[in-house]
Amino acid sequence: MLVPPKELEGVLLIDKPTDHTSHDVIARLRGILKMKRIGHAGTLDPMATGILIVLVGKATRASQYLMSVDKEYTGTISLGKVTNTQDAEGEMLETRPVPPFTQEQILAAMKTFIGDQYQTPPMFSAIKIDGVPLYKAARKGEEIEREPRFIRVSKFELHRWETPEIDFTLRCSKGTYVRTIAHDLGQKLECGAHLSRLRRTGTGKFTDAQCVTLEHLQKLPRPEIEKLLIPVHEAVPSVAL
Repeated sequence: MLVPPKELEGVLLIDKPTDHTSHDVIARLRGILKMKRIGHAGTLDPMATGILIVLVGKATRASQYLMSVDKEYTGTISLGKVTNTQDAEGEMLETRPVPPFTQEQILAAMKTFIGDQYQTPPMFSAIKIDGVPLYKAARKGEEIEREPRFIRVSKFELHRWETPEIDFTLRCSKGTYVRTIAHDLGQKLECGAHLSRLRRTGTGKFTDAQCVTLEHLQKLPRPEIEKLLIPVHEAVPSVAL
């Protein structure tokens, strides 16, 4: 009689492809790993790429600990165009001319986002009010009052300024909407803006250099997949499952 293999357990670092929701990634992994008990620690928008922490088997119990760590991103903000989702996936709402900003002016505006602050979540988000996700109301053209949330931005660096694009690195606390920072920067510069590219390069102590793609994972035999799983006590030393 064949004994079924022991259920996989641990933390898996996936390089999320663009045009996939975080839920899409989990659905594909359930097929690859042939198991249902899989979750993630921190959603990425469909447009975004980069590190998605996946929790396999009993490791799903550590979700709250891994979601609470800071995240780091690289991306591009495009000035002069405002969208309803605050990123490149949305409908264009407004186009404005972009003044001939100097690099010093861009840096000065970016600097104002460093530190503790309150951020109003975007309408196109999964946050629920009275049990209904905001994005459902947004699709109907409704605007609902949202309570600002406390966030912290510890790094907002400029890598390239070439009208109308700003390449940046951002490090922030959990719950921060990077596309809202892009939108708000555009408002501060009085020309509008949206997030046109985003990659999560770090989550806590993990980086995207440690990630594996879904395509590569799909080709691996089970023993090789097991080697990629990080034990929970290594990912979150204070957690005992």
